[in-house]
Amino acid sequence: MHEGSLQFAITPYLMFSVSVAAGISMLVAGLYYHFHRDRVKQLVHRQKLAKMILENKWYESEQVQHDGLFKDLPSGRPKERIRHFPKMYYRLKDGLIHIHVEITLGKYQDQLLHLEKKLESGLYCELVDKELKDSYLEYTLLYDTIANRISIEEVTAKDGRLKLMKSVYWEYDKLPHMLIAGGTGGGKTYFIFSLIEALARTNAMLYVLDPKNSDLADLSEVMPNVHHQKEDMMACLNQFYDSMMERSEAMKQMTGYKTGENYAYLGLPAHFLIFDEYVAFMEMLGKESSVVLTKLKRIVMLGRQAGYFLILACQRPDAKFLGDGIRDQFNFRVALGRMSEMGYSMMFGEVEKDFFLKQIKGRGYVDTGTSVISEFYTPLVPKGHNFIKEIGTLIRSRQDGQAACEAKAEGTD
Repeated sequence: MHEGSLQFAITPYLMFSVSVAAGISMLVAGLYYHFHRDRVKQLVHRQKLAKMILENKWYESEQVQHDGLFKDLPSGRPKERIRHFPKMYYRLKDGLIHIHVEITLGKYQDQLLHLEKKLESGLYCELVDKELKDSYLEYTLLYDTIANRISIEEVTAKDGRLKLMKSVYWEYDKLPHMLIAGGTGGGKTYFIFSLIEALARTNAMLYVLDPKNSDLADLSEVMPNVHHQKEDMMACLNQFYDSMMERSEAMKQMTGYKTGENYAYLGLPAHFLIFDEYVAFMEMLGKESSVVLTKLKRIVMLGRQAGYFLILACQRPDAKFLGDGIRDQFNFRVALGRMSEMGYSMMFGEVEKDFFLKQIKGRGYVDTGTSVISEFYTPLVPKGHNFIKEIGTLIRSRQDGQAACEAKAEGTD
């Protein structure tokens, strides 16, 4: 108050107070966003879902007469009133977004049954599951996919499944055989090395075939059953096939055998045949390729029960060498790096999926056996990691353990 009137003056104290208040507000907002980022994202996602329904007019409405200022004098302007808005429930938990959509047999049912593309691109997520339940359809999407990438130390094989991302597993006991496709520079070789290193930590028997005598062939320095010569590879494949057939017969004679149970129930180790550049090898064989194809078909059909699994890698899964339904038996499929539309079609079949290219090494797409294709990142390999040395250490440790067990058993006898 000054001379009986109210006056506003900008003083240093006022400027300081406003600056401090604004700074504190921005700090609080920043801290909230940093520590409660998921809550902010949930609000954004819910708004996007509601906007999707409104802009596509997936609701039922009616026109009602809007009353004017005086009830006796109608305004003449009709107003839209929503009679039915589709029920949609959203939940974010453990990095997965669960969206339940009510199915009411209404005129917008077809649109609500096929929301995959809109949800993936609009929420920047990847669909990992789609399940129809009683009156509801549940879409499960992987939120912030790259954040679910793991390091090579976290890749573990246990209880018949191999962990490849925080929420992605290859359940080889239930969904056997893996097919890997990818061009040069896509991270295919490092991914195969990661699989071998993880399996070498278990009691699994490993067989590696590398017809081009490239990086995988170097494993012959530290582990057995690694081949790159044509004759040796054919002999290894025959050995793998014969061993599978022998185990299938022997399992039925074992004590504790039970119909419907597999090799793990009897305490037997799994066997993995890792076949790199498979298509190149088959082209090299010529007419002999039909013999190999016949045995591979038998392995993919009978291998799960006996514990014999295939990991085939190639640049493109040509149907010529994966015919007669063999390709359909590879339940876990990974496509890494840049691929053409034809390559994706060969890998996953004709699917309603938009494939995007990101310049990130080790990125691709995966079908874990559920016929749902989602974004995938291979395990991170630290700079300077020596696969040959690490795998060699694991193999020697296993051999030393087996030798100690055999010596102990002989001493007991």
